[in-house]
Amino acid sequence: MSETNLFGEVINLDEARKKPVPVTKTASPAKLLLARRNQVLLMPTDLESLLPEDHVARGMWELVGKLDLTRFLAAIDSREDEAGRPAIDPRILVTLWLYATSDGVASARELARLCGMHDAYRWICGGVAVCAHTFSDFRVDHKEALDSVMTQVLAALMRHGAVELKRVAQDGTRVRASAGAASFRRKKSLEACLEEARKHVEEVAASPDEGQSEVQGAARKRGAQERLARIQRAIEELPRAQAAKKSPEEREEARVSTTDPEARVMKMGDGGFRPAWNVQLGSDTRSRIIAGVSVDNRGSDRGDLSPMIAQIQARTGLTPEECLADGGYVDHDDISALAAKGVTPYIPLNRKKNKSVVPHLPKPGDPPAVAEWRARMATEEAKRIYKDRAATAESINADLKCFRGLDRFLVRTLPKVTCVAFWSAIAYNALKLLALA
Repeated sequence: MSETNLFGEVINLDEARKKPVPVTKTASPAKLLLARRNQVLLMPTDLESLLPEDHVARGMWELVGKLDLTRFLAAIDSREDEAGRPAIDPRILVTLWLYATSDGVASARELARLCGMHDAYRWICGGVAVCAHTFSDFRVDHKEALDSVMTQVLAALMRHGAVELKRVAQDGTRVRASAGAASFRRKKSLEACLEEARKHVEEVAASPDEGQSEVQGAARKRGAQERLARIQRAIEELPRAQAAKKSPEEREEARVSTTDPEARVMKMGDGGFRPAWNVQLGSDTRSRIIAGVSVDNRGSDRGDLSPMIAQIQARTGLTPEECLADGGYVDHDDISALAAKGVTPYIPLNRKKNKSVVPHLPKPGDPPAVAEWRARMATEEAKRIYKDRAATAESINADLKCFRGLDRFLVRTLPKVTCVAFWSAIAYNALKLLALA
């Protein structure tokens, strides 16, 4: 049987019926490897096998093992012949903070978290559990011991011939303080805050909140007393802040922070004004190794050169031949003091708006050392030498702020801030020493 379609073609209907009808096939589910987290894994391992032999954490551990940690041990109350829980080995805590600082970790809580999940930190701990509170206290409670460690690491670098100290560059960098701008108050406001804090302490002591546990009540009382102590400290610090002002009007407007009374509002690198600390660093221009560290709350660098040279002399027993610094360090008394020590300063002169005044010519009343400095900075040799300052000081400042956690202080008061600055400088120098060794 056949028939014709619309196009005139003859179709055999019997043969068309015999052809199979195509069947649409349904796609099967994708074949996947699924997570099975309830399986028991047999993973025999030890902490020693977690890190390669050339890992930086191993180098830090070996370096700290060669240091004299007697000052840290002297502060431990737990003794072998007395009852009590043993203290954590200072070598563990020092190595952890140095490695963490070299890794850019500046928070005690973050360090405690890493000790539970990161192989390098777990290896340094060696099975010893350390809480964030212990890390926080240890970092800021050993200023003299950290000063000694700084000297010992510097001495090790000198034994390797890395430190020349013929030419030293110094620079100050402003680091953000742990104080809000709104916490700065004038004298009248501070007195009102003090009266309010005293009343609050009395109320907390007289009427404890019901429903609170004993621990919560003690914490509430401690918080009120600490706030009162900070405000009292701020009132004590106010005369020092007023003394730094020039005019009576400025002294009347002087303000002090109620959270960190020793911090001061300073002009930062971006041109803004924020609470900060002034960190001074003296470094060797040849090796870019930090030889001196100090912290102050002055917004000016004037007068800081001679103390830094004295610190370097005490640490190394050497006197630098030349000292490089920017124009903010110009101080005639400081220049004369450097010359008396046999140090040649290279500091650019301040350019006067009056172009008829030649700054390189000696002025009436100039001490001999200042007149020599003026004439020296007019020479091409001095300009060439001065170029080493930025290449050394600025790069070290950038390294500490970007990679060693010195972009912002998370602690308060000058002694604690100084300790954190020491940790950053020691970690920086320790990496230099490991690279040599």
